[in-house]
Amino acid sequence: MGVNALMVPIVLFIMTGVTAIGVPIAKAYARRIEREPRQPSLPPDVSARLERMEQALDSIAIEVERISEGQRFTTKLLAERSGAPVGGDVSPPVR
Repeated sequence: MGVNALMVPIVLFIMTGVTAIGVPIAKAYARRIEREPRQPSLPPDVSARLERMEQALDSIAIEVERISEGQRFTTKLLAERSGAPVGGDVSPPVR
């Protein structure tokens, strides 16, 4: 019986022991992680404030979109009036 033939039962014995001890520890750790809250709950006043901020940001986004639509419209009118192509290549001013 060589060294390699003796190593297989030893490794098998060690792997069985590690599995027998490691699996219950891993399950217990997983249960502990699942029980812990993922995010701490916020106080109601903070939640209400965040909701108001979200609504304000949505309103601002809508207004910015309206402003940009107005700028595009104005640019189109000015370009049509002057005969310049709309959205064409704009070369930088020569100095």
